[in-house]
Amino acid sequence: MKKLTALFVAAMLGMAAFAEVTYKTVPLAQKIALSESGKTTFLIKGQAVSYPAGNAQMRRNALFAQEFFGLVPQEAAKKKTTPVSLTLGLESENPDAYRITVDKKGVQIQGASESGVFYGLQTLRKSVAGETADTIRLPWAVVEAEPRFQYRGTMLDCARHFFPVEFVKKYIDILALHGVNKFHWHLTDDQGWRVEVKALPELAKRGSRRPHTIIGKNIGLHDPANAIYDDTPEEGYYTQAELREVVAYAAERYITVIPEIDLPGHMVAALSVYPELGCTGGPYFVRPYWGVDPDVLCAGNPKTLEFIKTVLGEICDVFPSKFIHIGGDESPRTRWQACQKCQAKMRELGLKKEAELQTYINKEVESFLSGRGRELIGWDETLEGGLSENATVMSWRGFKGGIEAARLHHRVIMTPTSHCYIDYYQLKNHDHQPLAIGGYLPLSKCYSLEPVPDELKPEEQQFILGAQCNLWTEFVSSPDHAMYMLLPRLAAIAEVQWLRPEEKNFEQFTGRLAELQTLYRRLGYKYCTTFE
Repeated sequence: MKKLTALFVAAMLGMAAFAEVTYKTVPLAQKIALSESGKTTFLIKGQAVSYPAGNAQMRRNALFAQEFFGLVPQEAAKKKTTPVSLTLGLESENPDAYRITVDKKGVQIQGASESGVFYGLQTLRKSVAGETADTIRLPWAVVEAEPRFQYRGTMLDCARHFFPVEFVKKYIDILALHGVNKFHWHLTDDQGWRVEVKALPELAKRGSRRPHTIIGKNIGLHDPANAIYDDTPEEGYYTQAELREVVAYAAERYITVIPEIDLPGHMVAALSVYPELGCTGGPYFVRPYWGVDPDVLCAGNPKTLEFIKTVLGEICDVFPSKFIHIGGDESPRTRWQACQKCQAKMRELGLKKEAELQTYINKEVESFLSGRGRELIGWDETLEGGLSENATVMSWRGFKGGIEAARLHHRVIMTPTSHCYIDYYQLKNHDHQPLAIGGYLPLSKCYSLEPVPDELKPEEQQFILGAQCNLWTEFVSSPDHAMYMLLPRLAAIAEVQWLRPEEKNFEQFTGRLAELQTLYRRLGYKYCTTFE
């Protein structure tokens, strides 16, 4: 009789059948307790969703509930309940923790903070990814989760190829869907300067343009005259108004935008506009090919630090992020060895090696950022000359740099090429995939990442803030291609960021991934449909 009644209700609501909802999403919640009663609650389009009165962030969360489920937001009233309620007050030291309760009272999503409520909404959204009707049947249950790491990052390189604001927002939406809370935005490089600096108006106007780009794997750095190029100009930069727009958009989704201005290397686009900042004086041109370029900022020219501080001063004005990324990777010292100004600066400072010139620059920048209430992040090369305790290291050349940094009590973000560089091929058969920079990084390898090395002592492990995957775009020139490289590998990294090693299971993960891919398709996201 009960089964017939349920079918009758379904028919009355205009549905032929209901899909099974298990709440087993990506990333997986640590606790999913389904009620043994077999009872269900209906989530119906047009129902009210309440939020605490006067809380702008919770109102924003309610608007997301409207977007995801067609619910109608309203402020909570003292003696009136709604079918869906968003509340605070969950007792947890983790601000991103949440609890979803589905019972006779309806659906309640409670967070330790506003961000926790948002992640609870995303979990509910993914739980019903296959549902397209106006009515969804939810089994009674209690679902609880909290992320393992406070730093859960993903990087996008917009210097090598420019991506419009519209796609950057979509990229942020994808990150939010996966519980990522840091968007690392690579904005400058030898191949393009993508950020407006009002005090230096020509920097973006001219430094963002290159007449063409090298074709395919014809790298070209060592023999640019004989390289093969396309006939398509590459240009574009973000105005400060657009940058602020992206920052605000991300903040609504509880994502912090961390800008990267790579220095003192990867600066040829800037040198093309201000050649006096280079050791040779140029001429320089925005590079249409890839590779590590020998031309870097002149460490002995006092105007170099003036330039850096002017740029970073405006970056601090635009980006409220506590962290400012200065790159610091792949900066050859050959020009410094032959530069009279650099050699004179070494004598002035009593330095013995050119590598110490980069340390000098790093510490000047670090002091400047500290004066603005900010903290420096750099790739693991920044360790070579020593950093202050407040600096954070992003370990990309394997785990070694991160281990060394943690032992020195530097905070560390693990992003080794072996597990996190999603510009690599994700399938062994390269011929049936879009072009990639090379390498092979399958979904299973991403999932196997353990950001906290066993070599570290317990008191050292606390310095591992989290993990990040990186999408470099030398060979990624379109939004669809970028999404394909990102998905579904981001899903694997998300579980690394949220779950402890003993909570992970790759076979079970791939089973849950199928439901998530249903949502990818509904949202129009491009993704690799097979995995290894």
